Amino acid sequence: MHLWGPKMREQRQPFIADPVGACDTFRQEQMLEVLNQMEQGIVVWDSDQNCLMFNERIFVVLEISPTDLFVGMKREMFLDKAVQWGVITAGSKEEAQARFQTGQPFSFDRSLPSGKVISSFARPLGQGGYVVTFTDVTQFRKDAADLAVAKKAAEKAETKALKMLAKEQAWREEAKLLGDLDEWLQSCKSLAELFEVVTQFMTKLLPDTAGELYLYSNSRDVLDGACVWGGGEVQEHIAPDSCWALRRGRGYRYEAGGIGLQCSHVKDHPRQREVEHTLCVPIVAHGDTVGLMHVVYPENASDAEVRQGYEFALQCGEHISLAIANVKLRDELHDQSTRDALTRLYNRRYFLEAMRTEASMAARKRSDFSLLSFDADKFKSFNDNHGHDAGDMVLRAIADKMHEMFSDGATPCRFGGEEFSVLLPNVTGAEAYDVAEELRRAVEEIKIRYGSGELPPVTISIGVASFSDHGPLLQDIINAADRALYQAKKDGRNCVRAADAEAQ
Repeated sequence: MHLWGPKMREQRQPFIADPVGACDTFRQEQMLEVLNQMEQGIVVWDSDQNCLMFNERIFVVLEISPTDLFVGMKREMFLDKAVQWGVITAGSKEEAQARFQTGQPFSFDRSLPSGKVISSFARPLGQGGYVVTFTDVTQFRKDAADLAVAKKAAEKAETKALKMLAKEQAWREEAKLLGDLDEWLQSCKSLAELFEVVTQFMTKLLPDTAGELYLYSNSRDVLDGACVWGGGEVQEHIAPDSCWALRRGRGYRYEAGGIGLQCSHVKDHPRQREVEHTLCVPIVAHGDTVGLMHVVYPENASDAEVRQGYEFALQCGEHISLAIANVKLRDELHDQSTRDALTRLYNRRYFLEAMRTEASMAARKRSDFSLLSFDADKFKSFNDNHGHDAGDMVLRAIADKMHEMFSDGATPCRFGGEEFSVLLPNVTGAEAYDVAEELRRAVEEIKIRYGSGELPPVTISIGVASFSDHGPLLQDIINAADRALYQAKKDGRNCVRAADAEAQ
């Protein structure tokens, strides 16, 4: 009779097959400890008749050695060995294999050389496999009542195994979805793309729930609604102190009738004030809270489902947090390389690249674009008479006016010092002249308070050139706009001049 000894422990095969490699060590050890405490031997076969897993007790119950059963072993081979040992007949083996093919539960006995009678109970799994429990019923055969108890114990062991397998399968599915979510999130180049990914994935990660994602505004006085899933309804703004999760700095689960208070932003929501289960998860990136994830569970959700969903939602929040931090960092780095630090206008390098792109498109589509080139009149006097801080205020005031006027399509730029440019796609020279005049008047109306007084009026002189009149070479367009700017200076400043189409 083969018994399970210390030497055999060192030789045994891994008790569970893990081709995906996603199951962590803690879960395997926890499952192994539970299964090894059972009185029954357990073997799980997959749909291809391969041994998927077993517990240590199987070697004691069947009186076999670790070389007689291993992960990956074919069921045919296992039954052939049983025939060789004389514990089942060849006919019993064929009958058992045929009943395995039916997909229905069945039982059969085997008699060991030691005289033990082992009851085998096979039950099909959802994916075409089988779980088989082996119970020593030698004594139970003598008493019919004890036999009923043994079967009940076997069914209980089988149920535990199935539940643990179901939990393991669910964990693997969650891990795969989180992996897919990470892959998509890391591919996002903008927050808009990230919000779209979150919307699609959260319906799969947290099914039957509704939810919203909020991000802090730049002023950090409110959180702006970013995206929604599962039929939720995002609010345009919510206050930071309206959420207990944000105030406490950790996830907060609310249950109607339990101990706790409902968040004010939920009370104020017309469709959520009566919900029974909600969850708020702060979105924290690199130690800084950047937003909030709010989840609403269905009315019929059980406490167990909500608790399990709470832990998984926290994991989702961590993944989303990291992705938001990466996108924001990428945006900051891009801004630093393309924006002027003082005015937040585009810098010279970005502007010239934009002009090259626009010129190529205009030549290909036979369209037009125009260039405004201008600077602040008598800017040096601001620095000399009021200091460089006053000069910086003048530059920022001009830039603010440009941000207001050129928010869509145009490319406003600080070329350097007090020199500015604006690229106007699909705008003719005549149309650009009108735009320049509007800009000149807007700057002329600027009032700048400095200290206890007010700085002198700010004016600009503007030169206008266009691709159709002065292209196709970029330098020719820039030179034409500069000549027009110099002419505006000669004509007394605070005016607009168009470049002469014939003066190349």
